Order: sequence, then C-alpha cells, then structure tokens
Amino acid sequence: MEVSKFGSKIAVTSGIGRLMDDLGLALAGGDDMLMLGGGNPAHIPQVQQCFRHSMEKLLARPGTFERAVGEYDPPQGNAEFIDAVCGLLNEQFGWGLRPENVALTNGSQTAFFILFNLFAGQFDNGATKKILLPLAPEYIGYCDVGLTDDLFVANRPDIEHIDEHIFKYHVSFDKISIGDDIGAICLSRPTNPTGNVLTDEEIARLSVLARDHNVPLIIDNAYGMPFPNIVFTHATCTWDRNTILCMSLSKLGLPAARTGIVIANEQVISMVAKVNAVMSLAPGSLGAAMATEMVRSREILHLSAEIIRPFYQRKADAAVQQFQEGLEGLDFHIHKPEGAFFLWLWLMDLPITSAQLYERLKKRGVVIVPGHYFFPGLAGPWPHKDQCIRVNYSGDDNAVRRGIDIVCDEIRRAYEAA
Repeated sequence: MEVSKFGSKIAVTSGIGRLMDDLGLALAGGDDMLMLGGGNPAHIPQVQQCFRHSMEKLLARPGTFERAVGEYDPPQGNAEFIDAVCGLLNEQFGWGLRPENVALTNGSQTAFFILFNLFAGQFDNGATKKILLPLAPEYIGYCDVGLTDDLFVANRPDIEHIDEHIFKYHVSFDKISIGDDIGAICLSRPTNPTGNVLTDEEIARLSVLARDHNVPLIIDNAYGMPFPNIVFTHATCTWDRNTILCMSLSKLGLPAARTGIVIANEQVISMVAKVNAVMSLAPGSLGAAMATEMVRSREILHLSAEIIRPFYQRKADAAVQQFQEGLEGLDFHIHKPEGAFFLWLWLMDLPITSAQLYERLKKRGVVIVPGHYFFPGLAGPWPHKDQCIRVNYSGDDNAVRRGIDIVCDEIRRAYEAA
C-alpha cells in the first residue's frame, strides 16, 4: 500500500527506533542480554519505595485514584501538578513562574516533536528554517522528529584533553552562524550521549545569541536540576522568557508514566497545549498525580540530591575505573562524566566502525549504542563519528561489570586483529 510523505518520513527505521527495539528485546529476553544501551533509569530501591508510597496514597484517598485514571486533564496538563512545579521552581530559582508558563506532554520526546516543528520546517512565506545544535554529538531522539527533511544544522565541538584518557567537548563559538534560516537553538544539559554539562558561561553566551537573533533557546533538562539532578559538576539552572526549558519525570524513575514538563513564555505554552489537544486530547494524568505531593513537600529535592545523584556518581566512577583498567595500553578516551548516566568512549583509530562494534557486541549478548547516530545536522565526513560508543551504566552492578568486561575484550580483539 502507498503511504504519505509523513509515513515515508516517520514510519521508517530510525536510530531511536532501533535503540528502543533493542531495549524491548533485552527486557523480554531476561538475563540473556546485558543492556548497556537505551536510556532506562536505574531501579533505585529507595526511589521506587517512594513511588510505591505515592501510589498507595492515591489509592487510599477516596476518588483520587479514580480521578487520576478515569478523567481527562486539560490539554495543558494536570493543574495541581503544574501549580506545584511553579511553586518549587520559584522557591529554588526565583523565576516568577505562573501556571501559564508550564505545560505537560506525553514525555519529553513528544515535547520536542511539538517544539521543533513549531519553530523549524516550512513557513507560510516560503522560508525553510532549521534547529541549530551548538555542538554535536547530541541526543539520538532529536534526529527523526522533524516533519521535513534536514531539520538540523550542527557544529563540531572544540575538544579539551583533560588528561591522557579523559576529554571534554566545548561549544566552538567561532563556528556558530545564525542566519535567517535558523528557527531555534537547542541543546541537552547534561548532554545525552556524552554526560557533558555545558558551562554557565557557554549557556549565557548561547542565550545572548538566541535573544539577539530573536529565536528561542531550547534546553533539554531531562537529567538536570533541580530534579532528577543527575549533575556531578557545578552548574546553574537558568530560565528567561526567551528560553524553553524541558524537564521530565522519566529519569527520576518514572519513564513509563510519560510525563514531560515544558517551561516557557505564555505564547509557547498556549501553542503546546493546543497541539496536545489535537495529538492526544490531553497529556496522561497518572505521573503528575503520583508526583504532585512529592513536589509540594519538596521530597523530590531530597530524593534527587541525596539518593539519585550519589547513586549515579558512584556508578560513573566505577565504570570509568573499569574501562581504564580494561583498555589499558590502548588509545581510548572517555568524555568527562559530568551528569546523566552514560559514558561516551572515543576509540581513536578504531579499525572497525562503531556500528560494526555494536553488531559484534550484540552477538556476544551486550547492547551498546554506536556513536554515529548522535550527530544530526553535522555536515561532511568526520571519522570521529564512527569511533565513539555510548554505554549506559545505570543497570544492575553485576550486569554492568560483566557487560563492560565484554566491551573491553571486543575492543581489544578489534585492535589486535588490525
């Protein structure tokens, strides 16, 4: 049967689709696959117990559970949760938010589908605009959400070598060009896939560039402050009326609840709500209902700062040490882990591509993500794209250790066979 241009663009094999398929196969296969790919957060016992208590409270209050699962929220999202989020963020950062500045979506992926297609693509005056990614690599989930082709333009980063095996990407401001064809600037912070946290200075400079060119600055804060606060370095969370800040409950530990949070000026929020109404009538209610009291009581801040962040910091340190020991003597580089729950390995002069390494590891029961998927909008060939892999260290400690051992062994085999 014939499909439309929309079908040909969206309903095809994509990087994010392959990643989620691998995640599903790994989970369905039980212990047969070691899942070091995907973006699933860890099952942290103290955090899951808190969610369980939240659900028990919903069930205990007459009518509350029934309301959460049996009635539509407004297209903007659950009003009580939105009010609680405004209160917390105003208390933490003094932003002066009102409910008109917040909308919910069915997960962050939906939020970016809406935002990217609002500010880029084809316009009534015949213009075509793009989303500028200040540096690549960037999040794999952005790549295929555009309703038009070639939605992104990106720049190579500057690379700082911190020591023999640790490096960090920085925005190369000399390479940034913002013309009439740019509809918005977007970045993730902490960055998925690298764990990079753009510095406060970099964010300030990008904010000025966005304002000067009358385009919004979109910040993907899914792993950031104040929740889930998976940030291991100094950083300031910023927002103004030209910034669109996107948050989520997923990396807190509620990915199945599909609760994205968009913070923006009133015009943007109104548009997001209107698109929600067309696409899904309303965002799902259960995640917001479970989290409202956690936000009101500020328990969400305690969970994030005292349990979630230290948990991932420990796992990051252990994973870095294991890779350094397992790859000793090879020309490998790890991006400085400053947040999120991924390690980004750069295997300089790797004699096979990261895609080939992915296939070899998959045959040995380990799933990682090859790096070439994470460079949307980057023009021209760059060997670096095929020399990098992303490893998720959020899983069971024993499974992560076994998986990293196999990754190191397969990398060594590739170099030795060359």
